[in-house]
Amino acid sequence: MTALPFDPLLLAIVSPLVVALAIALGLPKRLSVKLAYVGFGLPAALALHAWYHFPEGVGSDYAFMTNYNTGLESMGISLKLGLNGISMPLFALAGIVGLAAGLYAIQSGAERLKIYLMLLLTMQGGLMGVFASIDIFYFYFFHELALIPTFIMVGIWGGRDRNYAAMKMTIYLTLGAMISLIGLIAIYVKSGANSFDLIALREALAAQPLADSVQQYLFGLLMFGFGILVSIWPLHTWAPLGYGAAPSSAAMLHAGVLKKFGLYGLIQIAVPLLPTGASHWVTILAILAAFGNVLIVGLITMAQRDLKQMVGYSSVMHMGYAFLGIACLTSMGVGGVVILMVAHGLSVALLFLLSTCVYHRTQTFDMEEMGGLAQKAPVLAALFVTATMAGIGLPGFANFWGELTIFVALWQFSTLYTAIAVSGIIISAIYGLRAAARVFFGSPTEAFTRVSEKHPPADLRWGEKLPALILLAALIFIGFWPKSIFEPVDGALSHDWPAAVSTAAK
Repeated sequence: MTALPFDPLLLAIVSPLVVALAIALGLPKRLSVKLAYVGFGLPAALALHAWYHFPEGVGSDYAFMTNYNTGLESMGISLKLGLNGISMPLFALAGIVGLAAGLYAIQSGAERLKIYLMLLLTMQGGLMGVFASIDIFYFYFFHELALIPTFIMVGIWGGRDRNYAAMKMTIYLTLGAMISLIGLIAIYVKSGANSFDLIALREALAAQPLADSVQQYLFGLLMFGFGILVSIWPLHTWAPLGYGAAPSSAAMLHAGVLKKFGLYGLIQIAVPLLPTGASHWVTILAILAAFGNVLIVGLITMAQRDLKQMVGYSSVMHMGYAFLGIACLTSMGVGGVVILMVAHGLSVALLFLLSTCVYHRTQTFDMEEMGGLAQKAPVLAALFVTATMAGIGLPGFANFWGELTIFVALWQFSTLYTAIAVSGIIISAIYGLRAAARVFFGSPTEAFTRVSEKHPPADLRWGEKLPALILLAALIFIGFWPKSIFEPVDGALSHDWPAAVSTAAK
């Protein structure tokens, strides 16, 4: 499957953690920065290698699978790594967004840059581990490893209201993580598999499914636990506040990648292991997603005047599409969710990066105090408008395929929810295009004119262009070749998984 003489998944996890440890041990700043390029670049290269060499016809099995002895096997815990058709695209997403966020952080000139890079590298290592882990203990462990640096970075390097934002994120995300952990432990106990290995759990529960009442209780725990981590309405308020206060690279990694942990857990663990429980909760999930995330949060997004807050709320809104795709309980719906997760991760990371670039040239996130920036920064304007179009779901970008597939699956599930979801496109177009118009076009406001006189804005530097172009290139590549994701996802969903779920849904 791979010509490499080492395990690419383990190296992708360990390399950023080793660089972070080396920086923590007191390396000089210049050497720390050079090593940071390796810490962010190597996981991206290995993730792309795994994507390119991912074998056809893997189905529900795992490629690149390796098992490491950690001494915890007696407790049913094993460090088993591998990628199937669902985890492979997200593993690649973590590598690509991590590279872009790392490159932007290195040239950001942040205070205490060494510590900043150390925390970001730790976050990167955790993210690679989340999607490479077959054992759900390590799946959860790597999530927590990536989550803790987020709180620290928001509290230290964050912007306005950073202390309140960090505290609120800590409370909500810790609550969601604890509820999820209870559900995962309960599955381990009730399954009788005596293992946290996802493959062993699936085999055990396929042979002897849990009682319907037990499945309903456990799926409810996982739906709300993972849902909080994804920002399901009405437990979503931590997300726009946290992303608005977070430093850009942290927001890129969290909103772009770590937020997908909950959706991935529902698709990879909760629905396949608890299909009857899933069918019991899908109506509630669909109501919260359609009326809450898409409609209510969408309208709130339209009312935003702060650029970064608008991007944060738009991220919450688009998670409603993903929840609706899961609620369909079909291979088509879940396939659309996977490609939407990848597309949204790339586009929202790009928008957070460009929003900060706008701030550096206007000294504000208030869109009422901007205008005419395209005259001073045409490349920034072009990239921002392009990223906005991708977020809306314009054909030619990856988001289009995710949204279209979910809408088709939704039509078979409910015409009402389909209509609500499609209305989200109109809402996205209104707030996205209006933001682009206010920031870049029209006459400059008096406030922006005063700032321009003191600090004449320049167009993007290469340190800003490169990470933006990396994200945009991935969006366009998937947009023109969606088969690169759909094919492995279809392979993973074409075996026993959809049959069990479809039977339960009926």
